[in-house]
Amino acid sequence: MIKISLVGDIGSGKTYVSKLFGAPCFFADIEVEKLYRTNRQCFLKLRRKFPQFIKTFPIKKIELTNTVKKKFSNLKTIGLIVHPFVRKKLNIFLKNNKKKKIVVLDIPLYLENKIHRKEDIIIFLKTKKKDVNFRLKKRKNFNQKLLNILRKSQFTLKQKKNKSHYVLVNNYNSAIMKKKVKILKAKILNDRSST
Repeated sequence: MIKISLVGDIGSGKTYVSKLFGAPCFFADIEVEKLYRTNRQCFLKLRRKFPQFIKTFPIKKIELTNTVKKKFSNLKTIGLIVHPFVRKKLNIFLKNNKKKKIVVLDIPLYLENKIHRKEDIIIFLKTKKKDVNFRLKKRKNFNQKLLNILRKSQFTLKQKKNKSHYVLVNNYNSAIMKKKVKILKAKILNDRSST
């Protein structure tokens, strides 16, 4: 099984491009949302740590946002509580798809949390900053302060690019991106089979 992960800026289209590979995808953000909605154990751990912010179950996004906005280091603490739950879901996903040729992992802090393995394929999604900012501002819950905090918690784009095996330029054109991903997928399979 080849594990592929896309890295890049927040809003660079990683989730959309991940789907274009036509392979099973693990979407960490979706799993985290499910956790906040359904996992009482996760809620209790977060409430114990942040009783002044986390008050209701299911957990409201605004409560988490306020926690992070109050103190930048709270983001790391939330991560330490949430990541073991997500990792468990990831392990189940990998076990269920172990016979697949390719799986795609859409995990925002894939490099920062040292989830990657030496044999994993990392693709850097290169985008124009103005295109990314334009798309982010169109999001319903856009918050510039929170965005800046999230970006600070990640590697720089240069670091992400340096740790990647391939670079894929996203111009946000659906037809072009489908072709680019098809070519890259074939190249990855070919490169892997020849090693």
